[in-house]
Amino acid sequence: MAIPLLSYAPTCQNARVEGYEVGGDQQFLSHSLDNVTDDTDLDNLIEAAYRQIFFHAFKSDREPSLESQLRNGQISVRQFIRGLLLSDTYTRAFYGLNSNYRCVEQTVQRVLGRDVYSEAEKISWSIIIASKGLQGFVDALLESDDYLDAFGENTVPYQRRRVIDGRDQGETPFNIQSPRYDAYYRSIFGFPQTVYQNAIRRFIPQEKQVKAGDPAEFLTAARSLPSARGVASPRVATANINMSSVPYRKLGTSIGPSVNVDTDEE
Repeated sequence: MAIPLLSYAPTCQNARVEGYEVGGDQQFLSHSLDNVTDDTDLDNLIEAAYRQIFFHAFKSDREPSLESQLRNGQISVRQFIRGLLLSDTYTRAFYGLNSNYRCVEQTVQRVLGRDVYSEAEKISWSIIIASKGLQGFVDALLESDDYLDAFGENTVPYQRRRVIDGRDQGETPFNIQSPRYDAYYRSIFGFPQTVYQNAIRRFIPQEKQVKAGDPAEFLTAARSLPSARGVASPRVATANINMSSVPYRKLGTSIGPSVNVDTDEE
């Protein structure tokens, strides 16, 4: 018997208020089939869907069959998103390499365009995954009022309320908040690479770079000369030392030079 979705509430009353946003450079561009006029617009819509779900789709991650059905009007954008969430790429890289809680967090961000409200919501959706599997979880998200009211049938999901009043920058993008792989798998796969970080530390700004004729260049050249470094005495192994040539003190001999002391006898 499947366990129904447990009730949860937003942690802040502002989440219930419809957002009033002013367009700007950080405002996310919405892609909808209702605004598609040519093949270029449709290509941009498909690329936006891949970026939203996969962040970046390689050639092996693309779904030609789903793209063909969307171009021919056989499926809607919501069904196209469902196909991407149930694809081998998402199942293997997002669902298979993360716990149920982390999978809920990533999927809610990509599908509903917002963060999870609280741990209660995360636990509620994780129970759906445990009882109905990934497909049941995806269907429940796409059929929820939260998704239908925000994006409907023909709009690609996007990060909502990315621009917040009173802040110089908007919210952090979801792909940075929740990377594809957990910390355990990131350590196995060997990233983040430390070579890239070392290259950043070695970067010298243009205003601090040494210019021609700078005395610092002559100092570096002088330090590179052999005479400046000095000649080190060669090291000799103890097995090759001739003990007869080593000065040492024999027993019964004076420590210093002999001194003659004249005494006057009366």
